[in-house]
Amino acid sequence: MRYRELAVRGAFEFTSQCFPDDRGFVVSPFDESTFAAATGRGLFPIAQITHSMSRRDVIRGVHFTATPPGNAKYVHCTHGKVLDIVVDLRLGSPTFGSWDTVDLTARNGRAVYAPVGTGHAFVALEEDSVISYLFSQKYDTGYELAVSVFDPMLGLPVPDRPGMLLSERDRAAPTLTELRDTGRLPLYEACLRLDEGLSRYAAGGHPY
Repeated sequence: MRYRELAVRGAFEFTSQCFPDDRGFVVSPFDESTFAAATGRGLFPIAQITHSMSRRDVIRGVHFTATPPGNAKYVHCTHGKVLDIVVDLRLGSPTFGSWDTVDLTARNGRAVYAPVGTGHAFVALEEDSVISYLFSQKYDTGYELAVSVFDPMLGLPVPDRPGMLLSERDRAAPTLTELRDTGRLPLYEACLRLDEGLSRYAAGGHPY
């Protein structure tokens, strides 16, 4: 498995080799040793696995978790194709406001790691696109926040045209400036501490 750091500090793209034959193909989107080598933080603590299925032209995001508790995500596509987006929302981060994209399909073997405090979004490019999320914390709607995927300050490469499908919550999400001015953005140093604590917890230690 190969990896590369994205334009967002601490976020990574992982690429696994695909093994096709006349029956289909086999791909392994997560490898523990490669994840540890990339992040330098040991194990990824899997608290919950969730799948979402989206029609073509669905946009989900930009979603992030209040910090604390924070929630890191490891994301891959099991069917269809999506444009996956990671956004740095961590105040004080050297890449604050930056973003990067990765094309995810079931066959290309790519996955994305979005660390605590970063935002995640995607655009479904094919019908019935299925995304699998590995969460470091149990998903809790009470801590979930969103920033507008159409915020001009971010300039994300998402189509804003008739027919794009968003939830009411995502369409009405505040801008990055509004979140910053109301104190709802995570702090970079706090996110790093939570990331490190989650890795210790996965290895059998105390998360804090």
